Amino acid sequence: MSILLLGANGQLGRTFLAQGGLAARGALLVASRDGMLTDGARGEIADLAAPASLPALLDRLRPDLIVNAAAYTAVDRAEQEEPLAMRVNAEAVSVIGRWAAAHGTQVIHYSTDYVFDGAQPQPYTIDAPVAPLGAYGRSKLAGEQALRDSGADHLILRTAWVYAAHGQNFLRTMLRVGAEREELRVVDDQHGAPTDTGLIVRASLAALDRWRPADAAQRKQLGGTHHLVASGATTWHGFATATFEQALAQGLIDRAPRVLPISSAEFPTPAKRPAWSLLDNSDFQRQFEFALPDWRTGLEEVMGELVRHADGAS
Repeated sequence: MSILLLGANGQLGRTFLAQGGLAARGALLVASRDGMLTDGARGEIADLAAPASLPALLDRLRPDLIVNAAAYTAVDRAEQEEPLAMRVNAEAVSVIGRWAAAHGTQVIHYSTDYVFDGAQPQPYTIDAPVAPLGAYGRSKLAGEQALRDSGADHLILRTAWVYAAHGQNFLRTMLRVGAEREELRVVDDQHGAPTDTGLIVRASLAALDRWRPADAAQRKQLGGTHHLVASGATTWHGFATATFEQALAQGLIDRAPRVLPISSAEFPTPAKRPAWSLLDNSDFQRQFEFALPDWRTGLEEVMGELVRHADGAS
Protein backbone atom coordinates (compact mmCIF):
# COMPACT_ATOMS: atom_id res chain seq x y z
CA MET A 1 0.00 0.00 0.00
CA SER A 2 1.22 3.48 -0.89
CA ILE A 3 0.35 6.14 1.70
CA LEU A 4 0.57 9.91 1.18
CA LEU A 5 0.76 12.04 4.32
CA LEU A 6 -0.17 15.67 3.71
CA GLY A 7 0.83 18.32 6.24
CA ALA A 8 3.94 16.51 7.45
CA ASN A 9 5.28 19.59 9.27
CA GLY A 10 2.16 20.27 11.33
CA GLN A 11 1.54 19.11 14.89
CA LEU A 12 -0.31 16.01 13.77
CA GLY A 13 1.90 15.26 10.77
CA ARG A 14 5.06 15.40 12.87
CA THR A 15 3.55 12.97 15.36
CA PHE A 16 2.59 10.57 12.57
CA LEU A 17 6.21 10.59 11.41
CA ALA A 18 7.64 10.28 14.92
CA GLN A 19 5.46 7.30 15.83
CA GLY A 20 6.18 5.47 12.57
CA GLY A 21 2.85 3.71 12.34
CA LEU A 22 2.07 4.78 8.79
CA ALA A 23 5.48 3.69 7.52
CA ALA A 24 4.88 0.29 9.13
CA ARG A 25 1.69 -0.09 7.09
CA GLY A 26 2.94 0.77 3.62
CA ALA A 27 5.28 2.79 1.45
CA LEU A 28 5.05 6.24 3.02
CA LEU A 29 5.23 9.42 0.96
CA VAL A 30 5.36 12.67 2.91
CA ALA A 31 4.45 16.15 1.75
CA SER A 32 4.62 19.66 3.12
CA ARG A 33 3.79 23.07 1.71
CA ASP A 34 7.33 23.73 0.46
CA GLY A 35 8.67 20.19 0.35
CA MET A 36 11.04 20.69 3.29
CA LEU A 37 10.56 18.67 6.48
CA THR A 38 11.36 19.78 10.02
CA ASP A 39 14.28 17.34 10.26
CA GLY A 40 15.89 18.85 7.18
CA ALA A 41 14.88 16.06 4.82
CA ARG A 42 13.01 16.70 1.60
CA GLY A 43 9.52 15.51 0.84
CA GLU A 44 6.93 16.22 -1.80
CA ILE A 45 5.48 19.69 -2.33
CA ALA A 46 1.75 19.83 -1.63
CA ASP A 47 0.44 23.38 -1.22
CA LEU A 48 -3.22 23.16 -0.31
CA ALA A 49 -3.50 26.92 -0.76
CA ALA A 50 -3.10 26.15 -4.49
CA PRO A 51 -5.70 23.40 -5.00
CA ALA A 52 -5.21 23.33 -8.79
CA SER A 53 -1.66 22.07 -8.26
CA LEU A 54 -2.74 18.92 -6.42
CA PRO A 55 -4.01 16.65 -9.26
CA ALA A 56 -0.59 16.62 -10.96
CA LEU A 57 1.03 15.54 -7.69
CA LEU A 58 -1.56 12.85 -7.08
CA ASP A 59 -1.32 11.61 -10.66
CA ARG A 60 2.43 11.19 -10.24
CA LEU A 61 2.35 9.53 -6.79
CA ARG A 62 -0.83 7.43 -7.19
CA PRO A 63 -1.35 6.77 -3.45
CA ASP A 64 -3.70 4.07 -2.23
CA LEU A 65 -4.41 6.06 0.93
CA ILE A 66 -4.26 9.81 1.58
CA VAL A 67 -3.95 11.00 5.18
CA ASN A 68 -4.76 14.70 5.16
CA ALA A 69 -3.17 16.21 8.26
CA ALA A 70 -2.83 19.60 6.56
CA ALA A 71 -5.14 22.48 7.40
CA TYR A 72 -5.46 26.22 7.85
CA THR A 73 -5.82 26.46 11.63
CA ALA A 74 -5.31 30.17 12.47
CA VAL A 75 -8.75 30.58 14.02
CA ASP A 76 -8.61 34.33 14.64
CA ARG A 77 -6.74 35.25 11.48
CA ALA A 78 -9.32 33.32 9.46
CA GLU A 79 -11.81 36.10 10.18
CA GLN A 80 -9.73 38.30 7.83
CA GLU A 81 -8.48 35.48 5.58
CA GLU A 82 -11.61 33.44 4.98
CA PRO A 83 -10.92 32.98 1.24
CA LEU A 84 -7.52 31.46 2.07
CA ALA A 85 -9.03 29.27 4.80
CA MET A 86 -11.64 28.08 2.32
CA ARG A 87 -9.01 27.22 -0.30
CA VAL A 88 -6.99 25.12 2.13
CA ASN A 89 -9.76 23.57 4.22
CA ALA A 90 -12.46 23.13 1.60
CA GLU A 91 -11.42 23.61 -2.04
CA ALA A 92 -8.25 21.53 -1.69
CA VAL A 93 -10.21 18.81 0.15
CA SER A 94 -12.72 18.77 -2.70
CA VAL A 95 -9.90 18.27 -5.21
CA ILE A 96 -8.39 15.48 -3.11
CA GLY A 97 -11.75 13.79 -2.66
CA ARG A 98 -12.67 13.90 -6.35
CA TRP A 99 -9.26 12.52 -7.35
CA ALA A 100 -9.53 9.78 -4.73
CA ALA A 101 -13.02 8.80 -5.90
CA ALA A 102 -11.83 8.53 -9.49
CA HIS A 103 -8.83 6.36 -8.58
CA GLY A 104 -10.21 4.12 -5.82
CA THR A 105 -8.08 5.82 -3.18
CA GLN A 106 -9.17 6.09 0.44
CA VAL A 107 -8.93 9.31 2.47
CA ILE A 108 -8.52 10.03 6.17
CA HIS A 109 -9.31 13.67 6.90
CA TYR A 110 -9.40 15.67 10.14
CA SER A 111 -12.04 18.17 11.15
CA THR A 112 -12.95 20.12 14.26
CA ASP A 113 -15.36 20.88 17.07
CA TYR A 114 -15.70 24.36 15.55
CA VAL A 115 -18.34 23.02 13.14
CA PHE A 116 -20.70 23.29 16.13
CA ASP A 117 -21.87 26.48 17.84
CA GLY A 118 -21.21 25.18 21.36
CA ALA A 119 -24.65 26.20 22.62
CA GLN A 120 -25.83 22.81 23.92
CA PRO A 121 -24.71 21.73 27.41
CA GLN A 122 -23.95 18.11 26.55
CA PRO A 123 -21.45 16.37 24.23
CA TYR A 124 -22.19 16.66 20.53
CA THR A 125 -22.99 13.42 18.71
CA ILE A 126 -21.73 12.92 15.16
CA ASP A 127 -25.15 13.71 13.68
CA ALA A 128 -25.86 16.80 15.82
CA PRO A 129 -26.83 19.94 13.86
CA VAL A 130 -23.80 21.93 12.71
CA ALA A 131 -23.66 25.71 13.02
CA PRO A 132 -20.13 27.15 12.95
CA LEU A 133 -19.62 30.51 14.64
CA GLY A 134 -16.73 31.78 12.52
CA ALA A 135 -14.71 31.57 9.32
CA TYR A 136 -12.48 28.72 10.46
CA GLY A 137 -15.45 26.54 11.40
CA ARG A 138 -17.21 27.39 8.14
CA SER A 139 -14.15 26.39 6.14
CA LYS A 140 -13.76 23.08 7.96
CA LEU A 141 -17.47 22.29 7.59
CA ALA A 142 -17.24 23.05 3.87
CA GLY A 143 -14.31 20.62 3.67
CA GLU A 144 -16.33 17.89 5.35
CA GLN A 145 -19.20 18.43 2.95
CA ALA A 146 -16.88 18.46 -0.07
CA LEU A 147 -15.29 15.15 0.90
CA ARG A 148 -18.67 13.53 1.48
CA ASP A 149 -19.96 14.84 -1.84
CA SER A 150 -16.86 13.62 -3.72
CA GLY A 151 -17.87 9.99 -3.41
CA ALA A 152 -14.44 9.00 -2.07
CA ASP A 153 -14.15 6.22 0.48
CA HIS A 154 -13.28 8.25 3.57
CA LEU A 155 -13.01 8.75 7.31
CA ILE A 156 -13.65 12.23 8.70
CA LEU A 157 -12.26 12.40 12.22
CA ARG A 158 -13.37 15.44 14.21
CA THR A 159 -11.06 16.37 17.05
CA ALA A 160 -10.66 19.30 19.44
CA TRP A 161 -8.24 21.25 21.64
CA VAL A 162 -5.29 19.60 19.92
CA TYR A 163 -1.83 19.92 21.40
CA ALA A 164 1.59 18.25 21.33
CA ALA A 165 5.08 18.56 22.76
CA HIS A 166 6.00 20.43 19.57
CA GLY A 167 4.46 23.18 17.47
CA GLN A 168 2.27 26.08 18.47
CA ASN A 169 -0.46 25.14 20.92
CA PHE A 170 -2.07 26.12 24.21
CA LEU A 171 0.10 23.92 26.42
CA ARG A 172 3.38 25.24 25.03
CA THR A 173 2.09 28.81 25.20
CA MET A 174 1.14 28.38 28.85
CA LEU A 175 4.59 27.03 29.74
CA ARG A 176 6.32 29.84 27.88
CA VAL A 177 4.19 32.65 29.30
CA GLY A 178 4.12 31.05 32.74
CA ALA A 179 7.90 31.21 32.88
CA GLU A 180 7.72 34.97 32.29
CA ARG A 181 4.86 35.97 34.61
CA GLU A 182 3.75 35.49 38.18
CA GLU A 183 0.06 35.46 37.28
CA LEU A 184 -2.01 34.31 34.30
CA ARG A 185 -5.67 34.94 33.55
CA VAL A 186 -7.27 32.09 31.63
CA VAL A 187 -10.79 31.61 30.30
CA ASP A 188 -12.92 29.32 32.47
CA ASP A 189 -16.27 29.25 30.64
CA GLN A 190 -15.28 27.28 27.53
CA HIS A 191 -15.47 23.51 27.95
CA GLY A 192 -13.71 20.77 26.04
CA ALA A 193 -11.38 17.78 26.14
CA PRO A 194 -7.69 18.52 25.42
CA THR A 195 -6.54 15.89 22.93
CA ASP A 196 -2.88 15.17 22.30
CA THR A 197 -1.64 14.26 18.85
CA GLY A 198 -0.19 10.99 20.11
CA LEU A 199 -3.69 9.78 20.94
CA ILE A 200 -5.02 11.01 17.60
CA VAL A 201 -2.34 9.09 15.73
CA ARG A 202 -2.79 5.85 17.67
CA ALA A 203 -6.56 6.02 17.32
CA SER A 204 -6.33 6.86 13.62
CA LEU A 205 -4.15 3.81 12.99
CA ALA A 206 -6.55 1.60 14.94
CA ALA A 207 -9.42 2.92 12.84
CA LEU A 208 -7.42 2.42 9.64
CA ASP A 209 -6.66 -1.19 10.56
CA ARG A 210 -10.34 -2.01 10.97
CA TRP A 211 -11.72 0.16 8.17
CA ARG A 212 -9.44 -0.33 5.18
CA PRO A 213 -9.36 -4.15 4.95
CA ALA A 214 -13.08 -4.55 5.64
CA ASP A 215 -15.46 -5.72 2.94
CA ALA A 216 -17.47 -3.07 1.11
CA ALA A 217 -20.51 -3.28 3.37
CA GLN A 218 -18.52 -3.13 6.59
CA ARG A 219 -16.27 -0.40 5.21
CA LYS A 220 -19.33 1.69 4.44
CA GLN A 221 -20.63 1.12 7.96
CA LEU A 222 -17.31 2.04 9.56
CA GLY A 223 -16.60 4.97 7.24
CA GLY A 224 -17.90 8.51 7.38
CA THR A 225 -17.67 10.88 10.31
CA HIS A 226 -16.44 10.09 13.83
CA HIS A 227 -15.41 12.06 16.90
CA LEU A 228 -11.82 11.38 17.93
CA VAL A 229 -11.18 13.21 21.18
CA ALA A 230 -9.93 12.31 24.62
CA SER A 231 -12.51 11.49 27.26
CA GLY A 232 -13.43 13.69 30.19
CA ALA A 233 -13.87 17.44 30.25
CA THR A 234 -12.26 20.62 31.52
CA THR A 235 -11.97 24.31 30.72
CA TRP A 236 -9.01 26.26 29.39
CA HIS A 237 -8.39 27.36 32.99
CA GLY A 238 -8.54 23.75 34.14
CA PHE A 239 -6.18 22.70 31.35
CA ALA A 240 -3.70 25.44 32.27
CA THR A 241 -3.85 24.56 35.96
CA ALA A 242 -3.29 20.86 35.25
CA THR A 243 -0.44 21.73 32.88
CA PHE A 244 1.48 23.56 35.59
CA GLU A 245 0.70 20.85 38.16
CA GLN A 246 2.12 18.20 35.84
CA ALA A 247 5.11 20.35 34.90
CA LEU A 248 5.96 20.78 38.59
CA ALA A 249 5.41 17.10 39.38
CA GLN A 250 7.71 15.98 36.58
CA GLY A 251 10.39 18.56 37.35
CA LEU A 252 10.01 20.53 34.15
CA ILE A 253 9.56 23.83 36.03
CA ASP A 254 10.62 25.06 39.46
CA ARG A 255 7.61 27.25 40.12
CA ALA A 256 4.10 27.72 38.76
CA PRO A 257 2.31 31.03 38.22
CA ARG A 258 -1.06 31.76 39.78
CA VAL A 259 -3.77 30.89 37.27
CA LEU A 260 -6.88 33.01 37.70
CA PRO A 261 -10.22 32.12 36.05
CA ILE A 262 -11.84 34.73 33.80
CA SER A 263 -14.82 34.81 31.45
CA SER A 264 -14.65 34.83 27.66
CA ALA A 265 -15.99 38.39 27.79
CA GLU A 266 -12.84 39.40 29.67
CA PHE A 267 -10.64 37.95 26.93
CA PRO A 268 -12.21 39.00 23.61
CA THR A 269 -10.87 37.45 20.40
CA PRO A 270 -11.64 38.16 16.72
CA ALA A 271 -13.27 34.73 16.36
CA LYS A 272 -15.96 33.61 18.76
CA ARG A 273 -15.20 30.25 20.35
CA PRO A 274 -17.79 27.56 21.13
CA ALA A 275 -18.61 27.60 24.83
CA TRP A 276 -19.23 23.85 24.81
CA SER A 277 -16.77 21.90 22.64
CA LEU A 278 -17.30 18.43 24.06
CA LEU A 279 -17.69 15.77 21.38
CA ASP A 280 -19.32 12.41 22.08
CA ASN A 281 -16.60 9.86 21.30
CA SER A 282 -18.58 6.73 22.22
CA ASP A 283 -19.26 5.88 18.57
CA PHE A 284 -15.56 5.86 17.74
CA GLN A 285 -14.72 3.66 20.72
CA ARG A 286 -17.47 1.21 19.84
CA GLN A 287 -16.93 1.03 16.08
CA PHE A 288 -13.16 0.73 16.19
CA GLU A 289 -12.81 -1.07 19.55
CA PHE A 290 -10.31 1.53 20.72
CA ALA A 291 -10.48 3.13 24.15
CA LEU A 292 -10.08 6.91 24.28
CA PRO A 293 -8.67 7.67 27.76
CA ASP A 294 -9.20 10.70 29.94
CA TRP A 295 -7.44 13.85 28.74
CA ARG A 296 -5.18 13.87 31.81
CA THR A 297 -3.50 10.69 30.55
CA GLY A 298 -2.36 12.45 27.40
CA LEU A 299 -1.23 15.48 29.37
CA GLU A 300 1.02 13.33 31.55
CA GLU A 301 2.49 11.64 28.46
CA VAL A 302 3.17 14.91 26.65
CA MET A 303 4.75 16.42 29.74
CA GLY A 304 6.99 13.38 30.00
CA GLU A 305 8.03 13.91 26.40
CA LEU A 306 8.91 17.53 27.14
CA VAL A 307 11.00 16.41 30.11
CA ARG A 308 12.89 13.91 27.94
CA HIS A 309 13.56 16.62 25.36
CA ALA A 310 14.79 18.98 28.06
CA ASP A 311 17.09 16.30 29.48
CA GLY A 312 18.42 15.55 26.02
CA ALA A 313 19.18 19.22 25.40
CA SER A 314 21.01 19.71 28.69
